[in-house]
Amino acid sequence: MILETYASDTSNFLKKQKNCFANPVGYNISEGINGIFDELLNEVDTDKVSPFLDNIIRIKAVQDFFPSQAMSFIFLLKKAIRESLGNKIHETHISEELLLLDSKIDDLALLSFDIYMKCRERVYEIKADEVRRMTFRLLQRANLICEIQDQEQDSGPETVLTQNIKG
Repeated sequence: MILETYASDTSNFLKKQKNCFANPVGYNISEGINGIFDELLNEVDTDKVSPFLDNIIRIKAVQDFFPSQAMSFIFLLKKAIRESLGNKIHETHISEELLLLDSKIDDLALLSFDIYMKCRERVYEIKADEVRRMTFRLLQRANLICEIQDQEQDSGPETVLTQNIKG
C-alpha cells in the first residue's frame, strides 16, 4: 500500500527490486514497516520504533510529497490490518484489541509528525546554508568582499572576515 503512493513506474520498480543497493528506498521502507509492525505487536517503545519511522520519513521528507501524503503510510497500517483480518473482526469480537492497536498507530502518527518536521527543518537549513554560501562566493567573485587583518588584540591575532562593500 505504501509503495502504491508513488507513481506507477516508480511503484513497480520499488516492488520488484529487492536489492538494498539498487533500491535503497524500497529496502528502507520494507525494513521500516517490518520494524514498526513488530513494535505495534508489543508495547510500543518510542526509542525502538523511532529509527524505523525515521528511515521512512526521511525518504518522504526530501521527496515532493505534501506532509499529509508523507505521513499517510502510518494510517495505511490500520487499513492493512483491517483488510488482513476481514470478517474475523466481527466473528472473534476483537474490537477492543483493535481499538488499542488503533490508539498505538495514532501515537505513532504523532511521533512521525515530529520526526517529519525535524527532517523538513533540516532540509530547509541545508538549502539556506547553500544559498548563503553561493551568495558569499558570488560577492567574492565580484570583488565586493575582502579579507582584512585585524590588529593584534589582548587575545592574540585574529583574522576577521568583513563584508565591507567597496565603494
